[in-house]
Amino acid sequence: MLIDDHPLVREGIRGMLRPVPDITVTGDAASGPEGVGLVARERPDIALMDLRMPGGDGVEAIRQIVRTTTTRVIVVTTYEADEDIIPAVEAGAVGYLLKDITPDELADAIRAAHRGDTVLARSAQRALMSRLHHTSVTTPALSEQERTVLAHVAQGMTNAAIGNAMHVSEATVKTYLSRDYDKLTVNDRSAAVAKAIKLGLID
Repeated sequence: MLIDDHPLVREGIRGMLRPVPDITVTGDAASGPEGVGLVARERPDIALMDLRMPGGDGVEAIRQIVRTTTTRVIVVTTYEADEDIIPAVEAGAVGYLLKDITPDELADAIRAAHRGDTVLARSAQRALMSRLHHTSVTTPALSEQERTVLAHVAQGMTNAAIGNAMHVSEATVKTYLSRDYDKLTVNDRSAAVAKAIKLGLID
């Protein structure tokens, strides 16, 4: 699903994805509220969401979509300031990409998000880390294994790949992630990585 207030952007992304055999654009919306309603009806796997749109805040739309559906939201925007990135990730976006992304990179990001991975543009990673490292907060105590799992998640690795890297079962990885969520008071992988970076627990 495409959610962007610019018709040319929506048509451009649709055109970029049209030749990709395993990705289908099911619809598009021109505002946050319209997108929330369309996602609720169509239930797409992935929503590509702009942030600043007339008629509704993109961050609030992300929050509503994540709260009420299983659709994963990837922000696709021109804005890379920390005041845009952090609220979007905390609202539940699993990705943050810039509109200079190539068609192949966009398709790969959609596939990665569909697998449950986090997808962040390099410039967005830098902005997020810079902003979060300068925030003074209380740091929860994570075990070495719990920090290692989060570091692997930040690199975009799946639970199975993390298990192989750490020589533990996938179920054990899920247990470490569950502990991370509890200790960091978050509900998903993207938020856990963002908060771990914010607290200086991972690079």
